[in-house]
Amino acid sequence: MYFDALSFLEDEREAWRPFEALAQLSDEALEKPVDGAHGWSGRDLMGHLLTGQLLSLEVAKELAVGERSPARERWDAEWEARGGDVINAEDVATWRAKPLDEVRREFARVAGELRGYLTVVPETRWVKNAEEQQFFFSETIEHYDDHAADLAAVLAAAGIG
Repeated sequence: MYFDALSFLEDEREAWRPFEALAQLSDEALEKPVDGAHGWSGRDLMGHLLTGQLLSLEVAKELAVGERSPARERWDAEWEARGGDVINAEDVATWRAKPLDEVRREFARVAGELRGYLTVVPETRWVKNAEEQQFFFSETIEHYDDHAADLAAVLAAAGIG
């Protein structure tokens, strides 16, 4: 549990740092499916992580100006109704359909923009709100940790690490 935004943001930044290596991979390496990463490619991993970050960014924008996040409420209801496996598969397919340059641009942009927005959200709406703090933690720090082995596999397949 975090008691201040700065501590959370520092931990999130450090947890994200290893994933930035994906941006250094060649297009060919990013497109190659990797057995040790559930058959995902580096692009798939980038897109999957971006999905959580983009949702978090939308929630942060809403919490910066209001007490609640309609986007989070919709997401929670959809996750409950349709299930994570279905949603994750659709999200990966969506990112696969985008031009790789767009995936790279979003990957370079979103994490920093999310951190920036979280600095303007009143702490009472996220760090001091256990439910919201857990949401941001699960979509960032915890999510990155969940995919550390996938990252290692993708990087190893590309000859890094």
